[in-house]
Amino acid sequence: MKPIAFKTHIDILKYLKTSYLEIPEDVVKKIGGIGKQRLICEVNKSITFQCGLMALQEGKAYISINAKRMKELKVGLGDTVQVVLTIDDSEYGVEVAEEIAEIFKQDIEAKDRFDKLKPGMQRYILNYVTTVKSPQLRLERAFLVLTNLKQVPEGKEQFRDLIKAN
Repeated sequence: MKPIAFKTHIDILKYLKTSYLEIPEDVVKKIGGIGKQRLICEVNKSITFQCGLMALQEGKAYISINAKRMKELKVGLGDTVQVVLTIDDSEYGVEVAEEIAEIFKQDIEAKDRFDKLKPGMQRYILNYVTTVKSPQLRLERAFLVLTNLKQVPEGKEQFRDLIKAN
């Protein structure tokens, strides 16, 4: 898929209190539908982040945009922005912290169990580890989640069980 460029606006999902970029129906169709691809979203030629499409009504979709990104862009609700979407061909569709990547190299069983998880659960775990600033805390989270993953029966993985301290 070639990059898809278009203008859209920033709105809010009141029931979720989440700001979002509206993705028109024709763009959703070009991508192949909702839930089909992980994407790289570039906004105003300024910031880039990994994402996926979530369904809106009438064939439209949305991509969440947090307050930090909006502040960096100097935009607010109702503002128009330029968006370029490209296919994310990274292995998991999100950033992989070096701490968890190192554990994967050293603990083959943990990596095998992780690879058997559904992509959404993989991304959830990777985000849980990667989003903290402290390298020590990233390492502790990675170790906790992967240790617990090896103890949970295959196919019965629940995120709450993976983050429980022993």
